[in-house]
Amino acid sequence: MRLLFLTLLLFETLTGSISTPALAQEKGISVLIDGLPVYFDVSPIIKDGRTLVPFRAISEALNVPVVWNQKTKTITASDGHINLRLRIGDKTAYRNNTPVKLDVPPLIVNGRTLIPLRFFSEAFGCKVEWDAAASTVKITSGPKEMTVIGFYALGDSKTSSWTNLFGKPYPEHSAGNTGAINELALGWYSLDKNGNLLTMSTTGWQRPPGWENVLQAASLYNLRTEMVIHATDSGGDITGLFSSKEAMEKLAAAIAEESKLYSGVNLDLEGLGLNESQEVLLQTRQNFTYFVRILSERLDPSKTLTLTLHAPNSAYKGYDYRALGEIADRIIIMAYDYGTSPEPVNLVLQAVEKAKAEVPPGKLILGISIPNETAQSMIAKIGIAKRHRLAGIALWRLGLISKDEWELLRNTVVPVAFLR
Repeated sequence: MRLLFLTLLLFETLTGSISTPALAQEKGISVLIDGLPVYFDVSPIIKDGRTLVPFRAISEALNVPVVWNQKTKTITASDGHINLRLRIGDKTAYRNNTPVKLDVPPLIVNGRTLIPLRFFSEAFGCKVEWDAAASTVKITSGPKEMTVIGFYALGDSKTSSWTNLFGKPYPEHSAGNTGAINELALGWYSLDKNGNLLTMSTTGWQRPPGWENVLQAASLYNLRTEMVIHATDSGGDITGLFSSKEAMEKLAAAIAEESKLYSGVNLDLEGLGLNESQEVLLQTRQNFTYFVRILSERLDPSKTLTLTLHAPNSAYKGYDYRALGEIADRIIIMAYDYGTSPEPVNLVLQAVEKAKAEVPPGKLILGISIPNETAQSMIAKIGIAKRHRLAGIALWRLGLISKDEWELLRNTVVPVAFLR
């Protein structure tokens, strides 16, 4: 037995490889990144008080590209800012060519390369905590650049979204929380079945008195603005609109003209495709896609076209994500209203995965319903957007974002303008 131990020890020293019997396999260890589990084909292990994990799984979860050099047994990882190099069995790693001493070197276990989890994560700006009671490593990723859209900032004296964003009662303003977002979705418009663009509607959507002040404040704090055209099909206005090409042409022309005041257009037509037969559903999808296409053709090329859509795993099936993704600049996935609070992570993940199967992730934005979330539960929702490399997040809505949630946003995202 002693000879076997010495043989294994010598093998590890010379090659950096180690078999499972020679090292306690910690099958009970879980790893969470931004509240989301990381799955490994080889379980994490603890060696000399340090957790080691398969490098590809952790790098993919953090969106850090890695290269494995079989000849030199070297791992190279880079996110464009940080360059990391580790070698099997070597206690010296290199971060941007600066040597760093490791407590435990990378190892090969059961044919898989394992790296020190804390060192790798912290090297890329993550915060790492060990929850001994739960045998869980909790990692919070560093701030990521993405678009952050806030729905509304209506600007009237009866609405709190202005104060929530600008930090002062309307019409006064300050920088407030403007540094945590970079875009406003202004809910000021609706429509009727005759193709009229409405600035006042029976559903409460209206362009408020003093709306010019909102645009001026947005410009002052470098916030993009999109005009939101919202309607539900509960009264048949949308399906009525779709029954007339003339009405659709009329509405598209009116939106294009009004969009000259904004950075872009956000089309939020809800309630399509509920409990429809296959034939009717197909027609609904085609009609909506047709309208989006003619609207896109009439917009100035400098204006973005955003679609705010029910999630693909919702009850509303009237949206052809693939066709719409080819026309619009981006799609906001309303991955909420699943019936529980906070929104179930598994269903939000499913919505994103289904959307990604049809639309490039760089065109997708994850909608987050603030009333259904807390600062703690938002970590996982933002983490989903990060892990799946989405273009950003959209917050419904301003006026309801708490102090803790604003702080979370400042610590997890860096708002940047959407790039086509």
